[in-house]
Amino acid sequence: MNVQPAPRTATPPALMSERRVGLIGALLVAIGPISMALFTPAMPQITHDFATTSAMVKLTISLYFAGFALAQLVCGPLSDGFGRKPVIMAFMGVYLSASILALVSPTIEVLIAARFLQGIGGSVGVATARAVVRDLYVGERSARIMNLIGLILGVGPAFAPTIGGITMELFGWHAIFVLMVLFGLAVMLICHRALKETGARDLSRIRPRALAASYGRLFSNSYFMSCGLIMAGGVGAFYTLATVLPFVLMDGIGLSPTAFGFSMLAQSGAFFLGSLTVRYAMRRFGAFRILPFGMAFIVAGSLGLAVLLRVFEPGFVLIMAPVALYAYGAAFVMPAMSTASLAPFPTIAGAASAVAGFMQMSGGLVGGLFAGLFADPVTALATVLPTMGLITLCSWLWWRSLPEPAMAGTVLSR
Repeated sequence: MNVQPAPRTATPPALMSERRVGLIGALLVAIGPISMALFTPAMPQITHDFATTSAMVKLTISLYFAGFALAQLVCGPLSDGFGRKPVIMAFMGVYLSASILALVSPTIEVLIAARFLQGIGGSVGVATARAVVRDLYVGERSARIMNLIGLILGVGPAFAPTIGGITMELFGWHAIFVLMVLFGLAVMLICHRALKETGARDLSRIRPRALAASYGRLFSNSYFMSCGLIMAGGVGAFYTLATVLPFVLMDGIGLSPTAFGFSMLAQSGAFFLGSLTVRYAMRRFGAFRILPFGMAFIVAGSLGLAVLLRVFEPGFVLIMAPVALYAYGAAFVMPAMSTASLAPFPTIAGAASAVAGFMQMSGGLVGGLFAGLFADPVTALATVLPTMGLITLCSWLWWRSLPEPAMAGTVLSR
């Protein structure tokens, strides 16, 4: 499938450049994974310091996912009604307050509540960043920006576990939340100064009847749902890995927090390399024609985890090599599917972005919850992630079988 660039008539091209939109969008989208990746090296230590169980500490991830996923269904439509920028600033205020609460948490219960609120605040990034892109660009230009977001997104989470592990060993796990406070302040300042409003204020879009109609339209649209399921299985797998890998690599294999942080470069580095490959391949083939290659890597990674971890003694290479293949393939998914899922819905881009993000995060949340049902985290990894890969493949085949929808200003061809 190839997307031809559409005439830009609805929004002045000079409002914001592709590069500015991509950089701000990447910063917003990165809030979620960076806030999670910084935290993961501290999970075993927090279990010890609060004299609690690993199951309780895992709730700091699971409820973060839940807040992140559910709040998107609120902030996305709100940005359709009030505009993108006011909603971004309001929810980032929630994120900043929650980060301060996490910093001073006296008990594990308070920390769990703070992480839930962090997820709510951070959800605005995914829900609005893609909507901003859709407000300004469609087709291959949109896919290029989504790819730029993916490239930068690959750098932040790649180094966040390393930074988190080093910070924890030098200053303790509380210092990780100091970094999140500073990050929240930086995002708010940059958005205040550099982000221009791209959405027209229209309060009629957030009336209950209008919202119900928008969500009904999205959830009943097979094309949209297939795109969402592809992202849920492909990109959502990263959030499941964040729940499982700390216990596989630190408790199981015995890596230190710093070593664990460096080990995560295999996953995030592979995603970054995949995004770089996509950036060059799109120039010749387009974002949609290269999707089969991404699917092949996701399937290879899934098979590697499902088979190798059951046949051989689990080791670092046997675990992270298939994870890297999966991550490399997932980089092919985001630009094309983000563009395809939003293109047919220009008037409800915030709601469409919110539902797509909700499905993506829910995929990670459900995967993490199922992984928690296994007594052995290695068995969980060898079962849950390949299942998510299978869902991704089947959803892509479903998407390929569907007729192409009419998209405003965009022509699709296979």
